[in-house]
Amino acid sequence: MEDVIEQLRELNEPVPVPLELPDEDLLVEIEEQLLINLPFELREFLLKVSDVVYGSLEPVTASDPQSHTYLPEVAATAWDLGVPRDLVPLCQAGRDYYVVDIEGQVLLWDGDSAELTDESWDSVWHWVKDVWLES
Repeated sequence: MEDVIEQLRELNEPVPVPLELPDEDLLVEIEEQLLINLPFELREFLLKVSDVVYGSLEPVTASDPQSHTYLPEVAATAWDLGVPRDLVPLCQAGRDYYVVDIEGQVLLWDGDSAELTDESWDSVWHWVKDVWLES
């Protein structure tokens, strides 16, 4: 995990208005809005690297309610489209969503078929390494 975080920090692209990292209190507020507990690794991701801008994918963020990547908004949209309510979106990719289950495994939900695919990653950090860093 630390290697992946270090790599993300090195690749972080400068932007005019940088994102801020959330704190634990903000994540508790988001959990209350979503009515679901965030999986541990997703919490770690949000606390440590959700301010990173890199590549073509834009994972969820937790500090700016006006952002198009704001987790409660992304989750509401994903769930409306049919993503199972027990899965928390990590990243929207076109019509598809990368989602995290309660165990911390990342799954791919196909927006065209409205079903989970067979693609999965053991953790958020595996997904970052295999998908986000390759985008």
